[in-house]
Amino acid sequence: ITVKGSEPYSDGLPAGLREKVRKKMLFHLKNLYHITKLTQNSKHLPRHFCRGPPNQMNVCLKGRDLLTLQNYTADELKYLLWVASDLKQRIKDKGEYLPLMQGKSLAMIFEKRSTRTRLSAETGFALLGGHPSFLTKQDIHLGTNESLTDTTRVLSSMTNAILARVYKHNDLDLMTKEATIPIINGLSDLYHPLQILADYLTLQEHYGGLNGLTIAWIGDGNNVLHSIMTSAAKLGMHLRIATPKGFEPDLRITKITEQYSKEYGTRLLLTTDPLEAANGANVLVTDTWISMGQEEEKRRRLKAFQGYQITMQTVRSAASNWTFLHCLPRKPEEVDDEVFYSPRSLVFQEAENRKWTIMVKMEANII
Repeated sequence: ITVKGSEPYSDGLPAGLREKVRKKMLFHLKNLYHITKLTQNSKHLPRHFCRGPPNQMNVCLKGRDLLTLQNYTADELKYLLWVASDLKQRIKDKGEYLPLMQGKSLAMIFEKRSTRTRLSAETGFALLGGHPSFLTKQDIHLGTNESLTDTTRVLSSMTNAILARVYKHNDLDLMTKEATIPIINGLSDLYHPLQILADYLTLQEHYGGLNGLTIAWIGDGNNVLHSIMTSAAKLGMHLRIATPKGFEPDLRITKITEQYSKEYGTRLLLTTDPLEAANGANVLVTDTWISMGQEEEKRRRLKAFQGYQITMQTVRSAASNWTFLHCLPRKPEEVDDEVFYSPRSLVFQEAENRKWTIMVKMEANII
């Protein structure tokens, strides 16, 4: 079969099928050409960003775990957001093919189900040419017939990184001690770092930058909030937190946040009044009031969080350029439809950006 299409075919295929074959061959030839050019001129590969993006950051994260953003410097966070934005532009907007994970594999341990974490990790890793393996407790009998220690050692010998979505953060700490490959926190009871990287990328795209923004958190003092608290000040963002009594963030993390606020010159407010937290804020954020594993507390929690639903009345206290974030899935008692589906809501852009930020974590930690 000739690719040019001007000479007569002698394959006996119908004309329509011949055209499909021709286009497929052209597609593969273009990809082969592109991969060859990438190999010949490696400066175009994002893996070399560790030598410094345009602002001359000297950052290289190969082999690093990601359990909490507390362990990452301001420059490292900016680097991750810069590369995520670049990957998104090159792959989504320009249609470039970047098989940076070709020959690499990712083990995905999921004790808790998730739409965004699973889909972003699987599609993102595969888009970079790698092979993701989704593993639930039923698939690998984690903690039943095999200990977490043994599982971690086995996965270390067969894969290049482990993404773990677990109940107990202590399990991640144990995995880092036993693993010889990077451990990435897909969610734990204490932190949710991948979500917050996606949030920051979304805000960066919308506002053009992060420095000087004020984030208002209205809701539970949970793992998502903890990840904001351990990173926002490093990027120059002020933080206003409203939680009901008895549902405040972890005291140890609050003390760390206070130190960061002083170190980076940002403002921090902790209150029980949602309207006080929303006052002058650029970004309003909330999350589920009842996480997986807290179902028995539902009635008590719903009573405690009365008055914490984000509505148009709430946003009247916010800055004129306010936006809204929620990591999903969302329940109506947390935010009403008028805010959730408004043009100011960035929740679906935020959800997509989980894919690009998780991709950059794979690229940065594995290569």
